[in-house]
Amino acid sequence: MFAASTIDSGATAWVLISAALVAFMTPGLAFFYGGMVRSKNVLGMLMQNVFAMGLISVLWAVIGFSLAFGGSGKYIGNFDFAFMKDLATLESLPGYTGDFALAIPVLAFFGYQMMFAVITPALITGATADRLKFSAYAVLIGVWAVVVYPAVAHWVFSPNGWLFARGALDFAGGAVVHVNAGAAALAVVLVLGNRKGWPREAMPPHNLPFTVLGTGILWFGWFGFNAGSALLANGLAAQALVNTHLAAAAAMLSWLLVEKLRAGHATTLGAASGAVAGLVAITPCAGFVGGMAPIVIGLVSGVVCYLALALKNKFKFDDSLDVIAVHLIGGIIGALLLGFFADTKVNALGFDGVFFGGGSKLLVNQIIAIAATFAFSFGITYVVARILDATMGLRVSQEDELVGLDQSQHAEAAYQ
Repeated sequence: MFAASTIDSGATAWVLISAALVAFMTPGLAFFYGGMVRSKNVLGMLMQNVFAMGLISVLWAVIGFSLAFGGSGKYIGNFDFAFMKDLATLESLPGYTGDFALAIPVLAFFGYQMMFAVITPALITGATADRLKFSAYAVLIGVWAVVVYPAVAHWVFSPNGWLFARGALDFAGGAVVHVNAGAAALAVVLVLGNRKGWPREAMPPHNLPFTVLGTGILWFGWFGFNAGSALLANGLAAQALVNTHLAAAAAMLSWLLVEKLRAGHATTLGAASGAVAGLVAITPCAGFVGGMAPIVIGLVSGVVCYLALALKNKFKFDDSLDVIAVHLIGGIIGALLLGFFADTKVNALGFDGVFFGGGSKLLVNQIIAIAATFAFSFGITYVVARILDATMGLRVSQEDELVGLDQSQHAEAAYQ
């Protein structure tokens, strides 16, 4: 049995609450995306996100957690914790010693990390909206949750992982969640092809209030996502929470300003997208920066992610709900800016960035982490998508796409 004397009850309570907050983010994501699709596809979008809560949770218990956090290997875990073996009585995890020793039960850490594993593949659904066959989606994210996500989580989050050992920093998942999912989304879109009629036909959001509701839930849940990653109820968690809010606020403002200047209107969708861009960008930085840094990071991410919307038209790939512009680009921006703004006065377990006397070492390690995560996730996902497309088919038929996913995939209608 784990020693009760080593467990911090306050930290445990905070991590358990944070796990619930992160779990709430997935239905929040469902509404965020669901409002942006056409009315005939809204249940299809909600279903894809909610389904991830079921499938990925079970896979995490069976094998995912063990591959992410088991063993002492540099590149992948092992099967020591498969089927949740010994998790309820385990005193520590491999590599989590010294300054990185857990002050919470391993089972609490398992549950918290499970919620990250759930929402990451769900992010992909925004890029593939309106045309991905549900059965193919189920197989795709199931394979991805075993082959891709645990490996990247091990590299970055486990003290034994090669990127962690190099000194790359990722407080709450800029690379593990956002770059990882964004690269996978791009790979699937390239195999899946564009929606019928895109970009000639207008495909406006059918319910922007849903999207704003989803934004609010995501913003709320993100406090658990980032501040919970401190794994303690302390000043670092407070810093991460404040950073999270300020970055989202600043990114919303900068997105709306650029949108107004370029398009003539500041839109509700722009406000929602800008806030999420800021939340994405601050994710890797949340526990390593302080002062005005989160506001600068938010301002930069809002502008860059808005300008990145043009990429899909320039390169002719149909990223339906702008996952690449917001999550992939936002994750990259955050990871890179961390190389400039990281401050060991905020977190002694990090490293100083360029602006705080640390030179270029951290920035180089951040670039390596981004490149490795992108290459691995994109490459593996592209191969898996190709195999699925050649066997069971990734895409619904033209007739089913015209009817909509709600009726063709689920025999339901959101609105009568």
